[in-house]
Amino acid sequence: MDKEMFIHISKCKLYAKLVGENKGKPTVIMDAGYGDFSKAWNSVLKEISMLSSVLIYDRAGLGRSEPSSNPRTSREMVKELKELLSEAKIKPPYILVGHSFGGVNMRIFATEYPNEVCGLVLIDSTPEDYKERFLPTMSQDFQQAYNKQFVYEGNYDEFMESLKQLKDTKQKLNVPLIVLSAGKKAHYSMGSQKLWNEMQREILDISSDGELVIAENSAHYIQNDEPEVVVSAIKKLVENT
Repeated sequence: MDKEMFIHISKCKLYAKLVGENKGKPTVIMDAGYGDFSKAWNSVLKEISMLSSVLIYDRAGLGRSEPSSNPRTSREMVKELKELLSEAKIKPPYILVGHSFGGVNMRIFATEYPNEVCGLVLIDSTPEDYKERFLPTMSQDFQQAYNKQFVYEGNYDEFMESLKQLKDTKQKLNVPLIVLSAGKKAHYSMGSQKLWNEMQREILDISSDGELVIAENSAHYIQNDEPEVVVSAIKKLVENT
């Protein structure tokens, strides 16, 4: 069952697509990285939809969704996603899957609505101390390119505010967590790659039941480079609920 929807929420209309059937299992909710939208999941969507129902969507101002006048920070995006789920009558529990910046959103969602979440998969997600600890290890060219990329949804300040929100809301979650870390990042020195994997490992501290998987042959988009790693992580959580 594929169902495309345009859902009216308070400030805009969001595009969402529900794929597969949940067969008594939790619905998988997927949130893409910064500037990305639902098509970012094309490489894994079919296989995941055989496990349970899956919701992919475009955040406001991206893909087929209308812009929103709300600030483009994680807390606002989480509120909009919550509203979308309510309006679309997609009931919890949810398994949340977030790639990159989408991982920031999904961590905040799990903190805000802990009773609605039964699993979390973070795919090369942005750590809250990325700017302070990681960015300084990279070349000036990389840092400049990084700072200039914030033109698709939130600006640089809003992105940094989202990381601050993540830091401020950080708490122990009582849900199974699988952290997927890209082991072959583009333009990373050995030292930077090692630090990246270490910072991904530290994310496990937010859960009493966490597991780190390093996708050895993947750059940032693990779902494209090693889709089976992403499918396997989600499958593990679906089957254990």
